Amino acid sequence: MRAARRLGGWVAPGPTPAMPADPGELWPGPEEDLCWLAGNWRILQRTDGHRFSLDDVVTAYLAVTIVAARPPARHLDLGCGIGSVLLFLAWRFPEARCLGVEAQGISAALARRSIAWNGAVGRVEVRAGDFRDPEIVDALTAVPPFDLVTGTPPYFLVGTGVESDGIQRGPCRFEHRGGIEDYCKTAARVLAPGAPFVACEAWLERDRVAPAARAAGLTITRWRDVIPRAGKQPLFSVFAMCADDGKGAATAVVDSPLVVRDQAGKRTRDFIAVRAAMGMPP
Repeated sequence: MRAARRLGGWVAPGPTPAMPADPGELWPGPEEDLCWLAGNWRILQRTDGHRFSLDDVVTAYLAVTIVAARPPARHLDLGCGIGSVLLFLAWRFPEARCLGVEAQGISAALARRSIAWNGAVGRVEVRAGDFRDPEIVDALTAVPPFDLVTGTPPYFLVGTGVESDGIQRGPCRFEHRGGIEDYCKTAARVLAPGAPFVACEAWLERDRVAPAARAAGLTITRWRDVIPRAGKQPLFSVFAMCADDGKGAATAVVDSPLVVRDQAGKRTRDFIAVRAAMGMPP
């Protein structure tokens, strides 16, 4: 279990996790650890597998920013993995009902245990399966539409790089079950009128985003590149889109790039503000 970071008198914001009286099997097992996520909420991760990262934090932050004035009642996270974006949004909007869909069984199981650890089982759920599967899509379209859809697709086409044989890692980085095109297609089918779809894409693959949106009947409304360190090229981009209303392409708001660390390697003020908004210590 990771020790709490409370330097400088920092107090964790947001709802307090309603941990079970007897966590039992929710405790981290071999090759697992229980890490701090948002406020006092935690997430279970494999020490030898896929872990939540910068793209999860910034995707969740853009989603929170866009819907802050009108909090979502229903949120869907496509390919939710171990549940990081799903949990960030559930923490930020304690009245929302949140659903994740995840094809890797080990990731779905970890996400469910994290949900239970934080006492959110009554309103947060993870459904195991491939969101491209017609049965999954039918189930998603059979319920009321979602006020917010998020996704953090894998960044690379299979065969364009060397895949890790580590647990979870290959399909988290390479498109074993589709990429941004599939995420847009499913999101477009389940969005409520005017609701946003917020996702990320590798900066080197950014030219795929606009065609993927158009093919799904979506329009990009916001875009931001993320630079890991001052002086380097962007690592990935986050974007928001909504259903095309047929009145012509909207002009996307392009935010100034988010620079995560300055040239000395220290976190920038902008990134510290992102962390603060997502319940993370400065």
